[in-house]
Amino acid sequence: MKNKLMSIIVIFTICLFKIPFIVKIDAKSIRSNSSDPFVIGAIVDMSSRVGKEARVAMEIAIDDFTAKTNQNLTLYTTNSKGNIVQAIQEATYLIETHKVEAILGLHTMEEVVSVAEVCNEAQVPTFSLFDSVPQWALDRWAPFLFQASPSQFPQMKAFVAILESYGWSRFTFIYEDINSASTQIIPHLMEAIKESSTVEISSIVKLSPLSSSFSLPKELERISKEQCRVFLLHSSLETGVRLFENAKNMGMMEKGYVWITTSLITDLLHTVNSSTFSTMEGVLGIGSFFSQFDEFTTKFQKKFKLEQPEEENNIPGVFAAQAYDATLIVASLQFVDQKPLASHIFPIINVIGKYYRELGFWSEGLGFSEVINDKTTYDPSLKSLGYIFWPGKPLHTPIGWAIPTNANPLRVGVPTMAMFKKFVEVKYDHKNHNLTYKGYSIELFKETIKLLPYYLPYEFHPFNGTYDSLVKQVYLKKFDVIVGDVSVVSRRYKYAEFTHPYTETGLVMIVPVTSYHGQWLFVKPFTLSMWALTILINIYNAFVIWLIEHKNTPELGGSALNRTGILLSLAFTRMFFTHGDEVHSNLTRMTTVAWLLAAIIIGQCYTASLTSMLTVKRLIPKVADFETLKNGNAVVGYGQGAHVASYLVDVLGFKNRNIRAFTSPEGYARALKNREISAVFLEAPFTKLFLAKYCKSFITAGPTFGDGGFAFVLPKGSPMVADFTKALLNVSESGTLQEIERRMIGSEKCVEMDSDHDEYESLGLGSFWSLLVLTSGTSTIALVIYVVISLRDYCRIEQKSIISIFSDVKKYFVIPRKRISRKVSDLESPKNLNLEMT
Repeated sequence: MKNKLMSIIVIFTICLFKIPFIVKIDAKSIRSNSSDPFVIGAIVDMSSRVGKEARVAMEIAIDDFTAKTNQNLTLYTTNSKGNIVQAIQEATYLIETHKVEAILGLHTMEEVVSVAEVCNEAQVPTFSLFDSVPQWALDRWAPFLFQASPSQFPQMKAFVAILESYGWSRFTFIYEDINSASTQIIPHLMEAIKESSTVEISSIVKLSPLSSSFSLPKELERISKEQCRVFLLHSSLETGVRLFENAKNMGMMEKGYVWITTSLITDLLHTVNSSTFSTMEGVLGIGSFFSQFDEFTTKFQKKFKLEQPEEENNIPGVFAAQAYDATLIVASLQFVDQKPLASHIFPIINVIGKYYRELGFWSEGLGFSEVINDKTTYDPSLKSLGYIFWPGKPLHTPIGWAIPTNANPLRVGVPTMAMFKKFVEVKYDHKNHNLTYKGYSIELFKETIKLLPYYLPYEFHPFNGTYDSLVKQVYLKKFDVIVGDVSVVSRRYKYAEFTHPYTETGLVMIVPVTSYHGQWLFVKPFTLSMWALTILINIYNAFVIWLIEHKNTPELGGSALNRTGILLSLAFTRMFFTHGDEVHSNLTRMTTVAWLLAAIIIGQCYTASLTSMLTVKRLIPKVADFETLKNGNAVVGYGQGAHVASYLVDVLGFKNRNIRAFTSPEGYARALKNREISAVFLEAPFTKLFLAKYCKSFITAGPTFGDGGFAFVLPKGSPMVADFTKALLNVSESGTLQEIERRMIGSEKCVEMDSDHDEYESLGLGSFWSLLVLTSGTSTIALVIYVVISLRDYCRIEQKSIISIFSDVKKYFVIPRKRISRKVSDLESPKNLNLEMT
């Protein structure tokens, strides 16, 4: 019992790693009680190549162990003959008669389940070489049932990696209806596909283990008529060989086909003859990984040829290596220098001519590599391993699909009641006596079909009804696809699925416009800074003229208040002087000319700008939001048959009696102008077309409401949804979508609008800077000349110096207030005039 427990510990350690081992045996590490023999039982199917290899490998392992340790070790091998009842009887016989302390073998699920129950009751550990023992079985018969060979489930990830390397998005899964495939492989295959964003199953073909010569060709004929040309085969070697023979006879091993086999077939390819390889030429295989060790290989070939002379090939396969390692592990009670090999490494082979070659390896989480060692470099693509020899010897890699021989055209439903014909239009061609389908949506669908990774014939069919009814036709399987101005609405997902929207999303309210002019419109032609500078320069020019002319013109004198009024009057009326107005100084004339030139130009620009503002109306919506319409019980419009009606009632809260359906944009416009309705609600793509035609009469108002945009409709769960969405994105990214939109719908900009701005554009300083500098500069020059002349005359008359002049100026500015009120006649002396002027 002690030995049994120790064996259990050993096996548990193996199970913990779930990996094969290369075991180096150290005599010092073996149990000391050599007089107590260790008995091992083995149950294998001697009628199969797997069983034959396992038996020879186990015997070699016992011999190697005994030679190196001098320990008593006994191996009893029995033949299950592939029969469950026989396996149970052999297990009972080994336990009761030979008192075995562990049982090895069991290459099928049926044997594992049956023998595990017997061994569990006897508390004898079972060491299964079946590579797909389910977890529930391991849990149920723990701690006496363990899986010795590494799990082959991760090879499904290797398969998906191969498909991704060449861009194949679909494949057909063919499997033989055995336990390992039906209960284990398919779930793991689905999980691997789920992790991929590009790979999908096109179809699944189940083969019976007893598939007749009639049923197998029938299944192959059926899948040969489909589009998919990539096949994954998971079956026994015998069934696989018969399938490839039939496939070759039916022309399914020619150019364009891709065949990939799992380890069930790949691991036994070394056992088939050259004629079988010729029927499998071009096949790609995923196998099981095991370490090559020359000493074992030499011993195996010699012993196997001697014991199994009927077998042509005596090269050991993966099953022999696994059986050898498992036997040594069970025989040992302690492990020294263990070298675990990664369980998720799979060799990739390619059948060429009369044999196969190993291309390289796939390692989970790393990728593909040519070798496995510490210096290995990995690549995510199988292409890195070099050229692949495909069926039919093509020069290029197969594309993975072909035009099916019996493909029924895709039934594409098209709405006939589309309001905006630029999106979709169905017309009867009287010349050719058929229906024609045109529009933006139709052209986009045709371009999308071209970019699908497979051939897809189609034919258009008209549908006269509401859009909700049209979507239901997909659910009723009357249409395969719907193309047109069909909006993505949540409730429609009950019946179908949608691709990615190919238009803008949103629902928009359109209302009539009204013109508006503000009460301060007359100041709009100029900016505030322009107004301010113009006034200041006018006052400055007027002051210069007054200063020059006031001594020769009595009207310019008088009290301070009078002179201020005269100055302001000159600032805004001098430019309108008539020819009768006399000036006495050339400086005044120079200043007036520059001032008048600037005034004329600025005045004309002001007039033109104001005239333009009064001519072009400012358009604003008559209604600002939908709440005003709803509270006022106003009638609004929508497109007949569209989902907008339910949105207006259910979401926005309009009453049914206050919504009205229309069938054309002209009907919208006429009803709005006649005030039959107050607003219309359109999808965003329609809004552009409507406003492009009626841009001066209508305008958008309020927020943009939720709407999914237009998309193609396909059946629920259809794998084509992802393909169509990806193709649509490719159409958009390539610029084709914009080109179709420009060609089919036209420019979105309203050509009747003169300006895109809501506010008027005012004229600023930048437009008149040179004129303002000219007039102000001229006045300044005149002022400087006048001052210089006046100073010169004053100095000559009074014979005073400049210093005395400034002294007189100072006295002038500090004179008492009573001197300010002197009469004008008292100031007319040359002395006083000159002082005041200075």
